[in-house]
Amino acid sequence: MTEPVERHTIAVLVDNEPGILARVIGLFSGRGYNIESLTVAETDRANNLSRITIVTSGTSMIIEQIKAQLLRLVPVHRVRDLTIEGPHVERELALIKMASTGPARVESLRLADIFRAKVVDATTESFVFELTGSTEKLNAFITLMEPLGLADVSRTGVVAISRGPGSF
Repeated sequence: MTEPVERHTIAVLVDNEPGILARVIGLFSGRGYNIESLTVAETDRANNLSRITIVTSGTSMIIEQIKAQLLRLVPVHRVRDLTIEGPHVERELALIKMASTGPARVESLRLADIFRAKVVDATTESFVFELTGSTEKLNAFITLMEPLGLADVSRTGVVAISRGPGSF
């Protein structure tokens, strides 16, 4: 019986220095692990720390290997698997460009309203919507927009944080 493949969101606290992102990516590519989403930003300027949020999939054994390998990298300070450590909040941002006129244009605006997408740019032939939410919500919106004149999509990747009073 094969072990199920699960999606995990992993947060990594690192020194904000050149080359760390390349080393993290190298760890994944060198072992054949897939990165579904990757975001990184400075989170603590005073201590020169950045947070890398990685969404990946694998069996529980592979996820444990990924976490162990990440902890061995210098200058990694902490690794948290938000998926198993308890409640957390995940969000992703997308900009979705629609090129349509007539009924398709009206329908795209109607769907945008249902999904709470904001119009951030408009011309007579196009809209750019901004949508924030779960990956599943963004995927559903994009799928509905495809037959209505979807022209382009730009996504940020997942950002995540644990719920409750504690920090990283």
